[in-house]
Amino acid sequence: MKVYKDINSYPADKKSILTIGTFDGIHIGHQKIIQTLVAKAKKENLLANVLTFFPHPRMVLQKESQIKLIDTIQEREDFLRKLGVDNLIIHPFSIEFSKLTALEFTKNILVKQLNIAFLYIGYDHRFGRNREATVEDLITYGKQYDFKVNVINAQEIESITVSSTKIRKAIAAADFQKVQEFLGRPFQLTGKVTEGKRIGRTLAFPTANLQIDTPYKIIPPHGVYLVSVKQNKTIHFGMMNIGTRPTLKGEDQSIEIHIFDFNEDLYNKTITVCLLDKIRDEQKFNSLEALKNQLIKDKENCKRTLAIKGLK
Repeated sequence: MKVYKDINSYPADKKSILTIGTFDGIHIGHQKIIQTLVAKAKKENLLANVLTFFPHPRMVLQKESQIKLIDTIQEREDFLRKLGVDNLIIHPFSIEFSKLTALEFTKNILVKQLNIAFLYIGYDHRFGRNREATVEDLITYGKQYDFKVNVINAQEIESITVSSTKIRKAIAAADFQKVQEFLGRPFQLTGKVTEGKRIGRTLAFPTANLQIDTPYKIIPPHGVYLVSVKQNKTIHFGMMNIGTRPTLKGEDQSIEIHIFDFNEDLYNKTITVCLLDKIRDEQKFNSLEALKNQLIKDKENCKRTLAIKGLK
């Protein structure tokens, strides 16, 4: 898959099938649309293309919006690549771009810049300045500019009762079984391992401190989680604490992972952590000894949960 950082850099030298959206999470509904598009493109010998936007339109149009996203832009790229997309165009969303009329968007972007033969959209899709145009308008434009519009009907979309908003709410509620059901995969955090205070080592629970450099990435609520950790294509299991470490009188939020039966140096390495289940809320203990005893119980709990899930 080739990635283009704006519409203007895309070389429209071959007809394509396109779908448009923010696609935060690439959930099972998104996957169904994109898999249909990819299959159609192969059948018609066309390019399977996705047009998405960054920043998220709500970040630009609703300045007070504190929206957090399920995926980073890099994660979005990775998931779309796995679905067989030929070209991903990530266009910078701006106030100026939002002011394009429906006709300008269709004629200058879809036809001239992206050279579409087919457009896949949802039945309730609206586009153009102030979301002025409807699917019916697009079909009319398609007849005028020689492209076909494939409308994904209400029944197909509503049969998959999932949305990015529902997934964000499930993450905020730490319901990771529901999150995995909606995404078709676990929710993940990717970041670099940074130097910590090494207090975990004194408790026989060494931890990797995960640094998330993307401010818009949604972070689950404080607590202890069962996780899998991927580094260099190898999967390990462990437990992760998100919180302020109240027993240690911490103030800033930290993300710390203890990997079971693991003693390699991960400093400055990038790891991907998948959240499998929430074990408990973050707690303040009266002593480090009490904290250590709880960590032992947490590890036992995690191991039991892994066995129940059929994981090792």
